[in-house]
Amino acid sequence: MYQRTYLKVGDKVRHIHYAIWGIGEVIEERNSQLPGGLCFVRIMFEDGQERYFINNLDHQMCCYYMGIRIIEEFHIWET
Repeated sequence: MYQRTYLKVGDKVRHIHYAIWGIGEVIEERNSQLPGGLCFVRIMFEDGQERYFINNLDHQMCCYYMGIRIIEEFHIWET
């Protein structure tokens, strides 16, 4: 069974409803080997807390739908 994952280790993220958490970084990704199993990510935020989220875009409780957004890094002077 193929799972559509949203985040990978090293991604920088923020939560759209909890700005007080600050910027977070994905430090672990766990994928179930069982059919129908969940995949999780562990994110360390600037407030010092680690938080776990479901990382499967096909799941209704995926971290994307719960408010986690990837911070796109780009530089205006690069083409």
